[in-house]
Amino acid sequence: MQSKPGLGKCFVTAAALAALALMASGVHATAAGEAAVVAVEPAASDSALALRIEQRLRERAATADDPIALFYLARAYRSVWTEPARVHALLAAVEAVRGHGLDAADFAPARLRAGAVPAADPERAAERELLLTDTLAALLFQLRHGKVDPRALYREWNFTPPPRPYERAAELARVLQAPDLAAAVDAYAPDLPLYRALRAELLAQQGRLAVGDWPKVAAGPTLKPGASSSRVASLRARLAAAGERVSEARDKSHYDEALVEAVKRFQAAHGLQADGVLGAQTLEALNASPAQRVAQIRANLERLRWVASDLQGDRLLVDIVGYHADLVLDGQPVWSSRVIVGKPKRRTPSLLDSVTHLVLNPKWVVPPTILREDVIPGAARNPSYLANRRLRVVDRSGQTVDPATIDWSGARQSGFPYRVEQQSGADGSLGRIKFSLSNPYVIYLHDTNARSLFKRAERALSSGCVRVEKPEELAVLLLADSGRWSAQALQAALDSGRTRTVDVGRDVKVLLHYATAALDEAGRVLLRNDIYGYDAAIVAALDAPAPAR
Repeated sequence: MQSKPGLGKCFVTAAALAALALMASGVHATAAGEAAVVAVEPAASDSALALRIEQRLRERAATADDPIALFYLARAYRSVWTEPARVHALLAAVEAVRGHGLDAADFAPARLRAGAVPAADPERAAERELLLTDTLAALLFQLRHGKVDPRALYREWNFTPPPRPYERAAELARVLQAPDLAAAVDAYAPDLPLYRALRAELLAQQGRLAVGDWPKVAAGPTLKPGASSSRVASLRARLAAAGERVSEARDKSHYDEALVEAVKRFQAAHGLQADGVLGAQTLEALNASPAQRVAQIRANLERLRWVASDLQGDRLLVDIVGYHADLVLDGQPVWSSRVIVGKPKRRTPSLLDSVTHLVLNPKWVVPPTILREDVIPGAARNPSYLANRRLRVVDRSGQTVDPATIDWSGARQSGFPYRVEQQSGADGSLGRIKFSLSNPYVIYLHDTNARSLFKRAERALSSGCVRVEKPEELAVLLLADSGRWSAQALQAALDSGRTRTVDVGRDVKVLLHYATAALDEAGRVLLRNDIYGYDAAIVAALDAPAPAR
């Protein structure tokens, strides 16, 4: 039975309450015990305000799943905003969120300033108390976990979710115990080198925004070094505006060596192949306005807030936009490799995963999308399509089916009751090693028989899975058994041609992560082209009003 509003008892599990009570007393709680029901009475001091705070929480249907209710329960509903300096620090922290690419308007600063004035009346004092605490809780959540729920944008999203309500209540207690509230709030953002560098870059791009847009480079055919074009003048003006020293040439239409070198530096700074060729990707980067760059930085700051808790410990990070993978073990980078990722029409999803096992000399079972969109149409057009790719058709019992007996032209409409597979071999689509992951989307890492593709600068070429340039090195590290699986032993197993499944010896999480910003080897920010077109949706969600509190 629900009790009437008043100074009565509120109920919560002993585990959560014990953690909260410890936090309220300045002791860090790390473990929770068995669930039990307990009751807490608020302190007698300032009982009128404590009573009204409790009543207001009940009136807004606060439950044991509400971090604000849990926070006040742990402190017996005593007021926390008793010092003017703490209130002023909160106001300053709200204004400072712009430096994180967030919007101060989400926290209604005008209403906050008006409501921050102390009140003697318990009713108004309780209203003020909860306004300030709600604001701090929302502020901490946005800074640590982001404003936008990534699950609303990506159906596959499975990275670590935000903490549970009692953990959020404990976070509130920790921050409110800090001697400098504004500094404690600012420190709540991800402590990552890229995050810090992006904040500095955001400030720089906002400064450029105040100056005005860059000169635009006219569109046209690919411009190669040594060529002549009327577009060279606009290219020179664009680079000069960014601080490049590009002296005026005698022939203003000539794409001379000095200008080519300036373009190469620009390309390198934007994660593009530094070849001096002015193609579509380089033109897109040159013509991105300061406003677009500000939006891009904000999108990437938000992405980091989503995944910061997972960028710790042993991890294999696949940088989808950078076409690169890195393995970190025991805090040290131990392996890196170029990769090939999904093309824009068959995108590699952002996932948190793990390698479950390796398959040596794997056979390839054609996934449903490739079967539907590639294999069936290909076999319908060309009777030799399957044979040319060493593909065979098998029925449910595993028996080979003669492709000539199948109506390929009607297979997409009537359904396809067979499986198409490719036997193992170095010339197979999966190469000689497959790194099986645990996701249900048939996404995994693997070797490839098309190794020349790694030489390309833009490598969004696969059907969603990730092709790895140096799979043997990665396999030895993941097997983590030098006695049994040295590089030589792995090579012998591969050379045998026998298909074999091997358990990994190390528990390493895999992050398939999409980001249009990164750091180069010198620690400088790279702002890269948005190959899947994801940034706009994040920025739109960041600019949308926050839900009413």
